[in-house]
Amino acid sequence: MPDLGDFATALDDTMYVVTAAAGGRRAGCLVGFASPCSIRPERFVVWLSTANHTHGVAREARHLTVHVLAREQRALAELFGGETGDRVDKFARVAWRPGHDGSPVLSEVRVWFTGRVEAVFPGGDHEGFLLTPVEQADPGDEPPTAPLRYGDVRDLTPGHPA
Repeated sequence: MPDLGDFATALDDTMYVVTAAAGGRRAGCLVGFASPCSIRPERFVVWLSTANHTHGVAREARHLTVHVLAREQRALAELFGGETGDRVDKFARVAWRPGHDGSPVLSEVRVWFTGRVEAVFPGGDHEGFLLTPVEQADPGDEPPTAPLRYGDVRDLTPGHPA
């Protein structure tokens, strides 16, 4: 069966950190599968690996926060993509604050939004979380920075089990 191989590599998508809080637990992971998916109403979908610690917390959360990493934030990508919340408290290593409904907002990230989880649907080894924005960053007058892309982190070894 053919795979997406070169097609997926050519996309070189933006990388995100998605955070969640529920039941007294916090979690966050590096995500490469995400996209706006509706104009009216505004909606965004993020795909979380079912093997990932964050997936379990996100399934209980009412809101998720989606952070767009800047190219110079590879260290955040390494922390949230190369470590697992099963073994490491990632939030002890970064500055953050509780956002809407307690969803963690990473202080170092300028571009983010928190979305209400409208639906969760299967997609193979990932599940899609359909989000409606309820809160977003105010990046001010600073010019946008280039986002961190898949090509910048392709060499990371995932922290969660395969």
